[in-house]
Amino acid sequence: MPTFSKTPWYRILYVQVIFAVVLGVAIGILWPETGKELKPLGDGFIKIVKMMIAPIIFCTVVHGVASVGDLRKLGRVGIKSLIYFEVVSTLALIIGLVVVNGLQPGKGITPGGQHYRAAIESTAEITSGKTSTTPTASSYTDKAKALNKVEFILNIIPSSFLGAFVSGELLQVLFIAILVAFAMVSLGERGKPVLTLIDQVGAVFFGVMHIVVKLAPIGALGAMAYTVAAHGLGTLGSLLWLMLGFYLTSALFVTIVLGGICLFCGFSIFRFLAYIKDEMLLVLGTSSSETALPGLIIKMERLGCSKSTVGLVVPTGYSFNLDGTNIYMTMAAVFLAQATNTPLTITQQVSLLLVAMLTSKGASGVTGAGFVTLAATLQSVPGIPIESLGLLLGIDRFMSECRALTNFIGNGVATLVISRWEGEIDSKKLNENFGKPLSEDL
Repeated sequence: MPTFSKTPWYRILYVQVIFAVVLGVAIGILWPETGKELKPLGDGFIKIVKMMIAPIIFCTVVHGVASVGDLRKLGRVGIKSLIYFEVVSTLALIIGLVVVNGLQPGKGITPGGQHYRAAIESTAEITSGKTSTTPTASSYTDKAKALNKVEFILNIIPSSFLGAFVSGELLQVLFIAILVAFAMVSLGERGKPVLTLIDQVGAVFFGVMHIVVKLAPIGALGAMAYTVAAHGLGTLGSLLWLMLGFYLTSALFVTIVLGGICLFCGFSIFRFLAYIKDEMLLVLGTSSSETALPGLIIKMERLGCSKSTVGLVVPTGYSFNLDGTNIYMTMAAVFLAQATNTPLTITQQVSLLLVAMLTSKGASGVTGAGFVTLAATLQSVPGIPIESLGLLLGIDRFMSECRALTNFIGNGVATLVISRWEGEIDSKKLNENFGKPLSEDL
């Protein structure tokens, strides 16, 4: 097996993650009870990583923004990033809408059908006071109520400075980091010692992540074993068509849309995917793009992107550039309309797309966030029973892997594109850096 270093193949992280995923699937199929008991391994790993995300994002954004010095350049990069995010995200929404209307995966699942009754019963169970360890549709709709526009904006402002770090809300951490960075820029020379300190503290947190990420195979093993044991591979039924459609659409989006953007900027999407394969497998194993965020930051800087661009584009993209979530939301919403025999006119589908453009900004790289934003989107579309969300509960864990992976790839491409537009690196140098041997930082 070819490698980028002299490290034995069995010590390479992505190889270990692959073996862990395969072993997890096997355990889930052959010994389902054991697979369910391994759930804490996956949950524990994700909790450890999430514990480190807030301080890493804070240090990265503050150092990246404050290092610019020229606020005009900062504003230029920010505007370019937001325009890029909105254009590409809208393309993802439109593609999802077109594909689901063409495939019609929900056709034939009627309100009197078995799946729909199960969805209603799962929701009624929690409202009647019964307890259950399995998430129900209402548990997500309750969370979605807080995702209206006013609450979303107010939620960006933390209740206290440290509150953002305690809650782990990525947008709140971004808000504080940008304020601190602007303050440091205004201080001029007096702010430089603090900037140096933040850079050193950030290096410490990345060092901790270097240790934590070694546990990725264990986390992937536990997550996959539980997923297969709890939901099974043979119980997907008519939902399989939706899953296949979503995976295919996401793959086409990455290779054609993002691939076309990469080609226009002078590099190959496939070389980029090979470059970040370790992080992609980590995302696949944990169903969370946040677990690979530190590794993405390091690799973007290795390719030649400036710290300021990486520090601004990558963290912001995790909240505003969610291509996989966008594809999922439009496909899932129309699927539920088809499954419940709820006709949607062209006007209603366009309205759905516009609403999804807003609600998708509330999702992050956390597992299940896409399901919450879907609930928020459905609340704005009259006619689709919110209880029908129960139809997707059984397969959401499988689909969240594809959502997270597509989001992750999209943010990496966005960083390179913005860096190219800023003239930080040319296509020749970028392709040379793709071929350089990688050390084992993360």
